[in-house]
Amino acid sequence: MDLMGMSDSDYMYNQTRAHSADIMFLKLKAWFYGISCSVAALLLGNVGGVFGVDIIGWMINAIVGLFTH
Repeated sequence: MDLMGMSDSDYMYNQTRAHSADIMFLKLKAWFYGISCSVAALLLGNVGGVFGVDIIGWMINAIVGLFTH
């Protein structure tokens, strides 16, 4: 996948020859994906709450149900 101008094989060529700029781009890519996924998860959670989706409640009820039946 070629996102942000880098493909996976671009930085896997030889880690012993990796420059500090290569490492910086790896860190930027990790931050980009981490922030994007976090924001997406928070938005999905908020939209789910608006429509009455209670995932935590379902999980708690399932765990309690394991010990009460």
